[in-house]
Amino acid sequence: MIYVFRTSVKTSSQARKLKPHIDRILPEAKWNFDLDDCDKILRIDSEVNIISQIMDVLRTHRFDCEELQ
Repeated sequence: MIYVFRTSVKTSSQARKLKPHIDRILPEAKWNFDLDDCDKILRIDSEVNIISQIMDVLRTHRFDCEELQ
């Protein structure tokens, strides 16, 4: 399933800092940030429902995160 989140991650440096944390909770998933999009999209392809885990990780690191429908 594809999950799409609006985030407040603005730079590739910020995304790189989040990478080990996201990889730890989603070792098998494919994911990426689209920082050129106005919503700074985080897109995740995962068989596991990861919504609350991802939102927790981003919020722990002081980023906003909202699932898009």
